[in-house]
Amino acid sequence: MIEVREVKTKKEIKQFVNFPLDLYKGNKYFVPPLYQDELKIFKKNYVYRDQTNYTCFNAYKDGKIVGRIQVINQKISNEKWHEKKARFTRFDSINDQEVANSLFDTAKEWAIKEGLDTLCGPMGFSDLDREGLLVWGFDEPQTFEEQYNYEYYKDLIENYGFVKEVGWTERQIRLPETLDPKIERVANIVSKRYNLHTSKAKNTRQFIKKYKDQFFDILDQTYVNIYGTVPFTEGMKKMMIENFNLIIKMDYVIVILDEFENAVAFGFCLPSISTCFQKSGGRLTIPAIIRFLKATRKPKVLDLGLIGVLPEYEMKGVAGMILWEMAKMMKRNNIEYCETNLNLETNDHIQNLWKSFDTRIHKRRHAYIKKI
Repeated sequence: MIEVREVKTKKEIKQFVNFPLDLYKGNKYFVPPLYQDELKIFKKNYVYRDQTNYTCFNAYKDGKIVGRIQVINQKISNEKWHEKKARFTRFDSINDQEVANSLFDTAKEWAIKEGLDTLCGPMGFSDLDREGLLVWGFDEPQTFEEQYNYEYYKDLIENYGFVKEVGWTERQIRLPETLDPKIERVANIVSKRYNLHTSKAKNTRQFIKKYKDQFFDILDQTYVNIYGTVPFTEGMKKMMIENFNLIIKMDYVIVILDEFENAVAFGFCLPSISTCFQKSGGRLTIPAIIRFLKATRKPKVLDLGLIGVLPEYEMKGVAGMILWEMAKMMKRNNIEYCETNLNLETNDHIQNLWKSFDTRIHKRRHAYIKKI
């Protein structure tokens, strides 16, 4: 018999956070999130408390934890999209349909009490969270920003009656032996035609001081109609800036400015830290910190963070300027390849962006939906 309990006690919180670490122990593709970040979701002052209702559940069989799930009423998202969706995330289970069904049944009951009529996911609090179920590319290196899952998860979810709502691709991007000269030519033409140039911020602190408000404004405008996005709150901005300070180097940040020094577009990459915390289970141990420092000092692999372009510049070739600067940055730093993270399958603009590079799609993810 399966028993599902809402996570309330310290013991249950520990079981919830530790369950995937035990489930994926020894799996070289699983990349855990930071352990302390997972504990934060149970804090009363957690950054998303002001825009969501949410709870977590553990599933037990014969007294042993065998699954978990978090379910979220993302109120800002539902208001924005005029929906009544409950998001499920942090779904992990042994390969047992009864366990999965019990977790989804419980999530459904909670959602109905919230006045919602649909379950969707895996989707977190916002698109800054890990999202999407891995459905292809199980033997490929994972990024720190995204979640790994076993292949059987797809069956557990679809057998419950979920159907695919959206899909994402992930690519490895390498510089070709000979870069298409058209990229540089387009970048130069766009730069001259619209009086654009790149930022020369000396360090991260200076960059944040000068451009943080413009940065978030561009983000909100660029991603306003992208699946799963919500407007940035002050708490989200603060959290992102703290993470930015921790890992970003200015050499991996591209900012395009107009003649008045206003930002019109940006793109940034992060040193890959996917292997840094695997052995420690996401805990900040001394060996893990040493691995982190080494990985960020001279990385060979970068994870593409975000690319944003103000709407009035989207059709003017500004993305070509970002691509050219990105190519120069990769060559200058001897980067082997970049990981794109998630690109919506239906976003032709971003899918076409990579045609000038040597790329391969090596992972795919789905988000699912089910009326309740």
